[in-house]
Amino acid sequence: MDLAFSPEDLAFQREVRDWIATAYDDGLKKQLSQSKNGYLDKAGQVAWQKKLFERGWAAPDWPVELGGAGFTPSQRYIFNMEMSLAGVPTSSPMGLKMVAPVIMAFGSDEQKAQHLPPILRSDIWWCQGYSEPGSGSDLASLQMKAERDGDDYVLNGSKIWTTHAQWAEWMFCLVRTSSQGRPQEGISFLLLRMDTPGIQIKPLPTLDGPPDGEQEINQVFFDNVRVPVANRIGEENKGWTYAKYLLEFERGNAYAPGLMNMLGKVKRIAALERADDGGRLIDDAAFREKIVNLEIQVAALNATELRIFSGRTTGKAIGPASSMLKCVGSEHQQAITELTLEAVGTYAAPFVQDTWSQSNEGRAGPDYAAPAAPAYFNYRKASIYAGSNEIQRNIMAKMVLGL
Repeated sequence: MDLAFSPEDLAFQREVRDWIATAYDDGLKKQLSQSKNGYLDKAGQVAWQKKLFERGWAAPDWPVELGGAGFTPSQRYIFNMEMSLAGVPTSSPMGLKMVAPVIMAFGSDEQKAQHLPPILRSDIWWCQGYSEPGSGSDLASLQMKAERDGDDYVLNGSKIWTTHAQWAEWMFCLVRTSSQGRPQEGISFLLLRMDTPGIQIKPLPTLDGPPDGEQEINQVFFDNVRVPVANRIGEENKGWTYAKYLLEFERGNAYAPGLMNMLGKVKRIAALERADDGGRLIDDAAFREKIVNLEIQVAALNATELRIFSGRTTGKAIGPASSMLKCVGSEHQQAITELTLEAVGTYAAPFVQDTWSQSNEGRAGPDYAAPAAPAYFNYRKASIYAGSNEIQRNIMAKMVLGL
């Protein structure tokens, strides 16, 4: 790989940095710095994504004819790196990065015309209906029924761990339309409106105790919910094929730029905190060794991601390499949040329910302390969601090593 940037690439890098300096205002920075899970609230998230849309950068990986940015491979790398190093909000992946590629690849012309423009503009918020109480990493065992009744499917069952379902207008959902043959052969892929009669959303409590309406995950119940057959993507009982395609995008994200940003935060905190000898924590040899080891691993991951994603420019699918990226990236995220917790020390202990609120009472410790423990605990799930890392290793053993 030739990683030397051309004069045009360097000019583009300055353009991205200048835009971030203007668009990423102090209000958004302050809000995101206090996030327990890396998300903004819905209003802040949509406002940010609309800024990207207005600039033409909302969907860097989309085809140009559908609203994509038209970046060259080096521009895409520069864009992702600069956005990550600046610590801007990450775009909600459900619409732009997950269901949109499926609609592009397998949807009808009518479905593309209906859904892709509002996804690009961030006018519609999406959620994912995959996991069920008895079907997580073993997703093919899902049981939520969709029985054909004329021009509708009638849905009964529930979906769980549904991120920000309370904010969503639409869900992309896997349902069981047949019990014949292998479990994977009876699944269909539906798009459905969240205001359809019979849908009930219940928040799932998490240790960070989020205020009402700000919860990250939910359980969604379906009681005789009618969804038009016209909302099905592709063929009936072929949804497993479409689901696997989507999971490549969910698992096969670039982790390294965000990890570099996380490490930068740890180093800034360590420069302010004290070691046991009274000196700066960043100057403590044992702590510095931990940072350096992680920096080496993240640099190796970055090189691997560059090699893998370079193939996408020729239309090559990520395939089972997405499982490798998911395993390594999520485990590095956990290691860095653990190091952050170690750096913050005692002031990570006080519980702050709403870290976004600004109270006149003040907090114990610096502002960066309040989200440290919640973020650490929140990232424990990173090696479980999108298919547990144990399952990903099984996929690699089978699909890569041929075991």
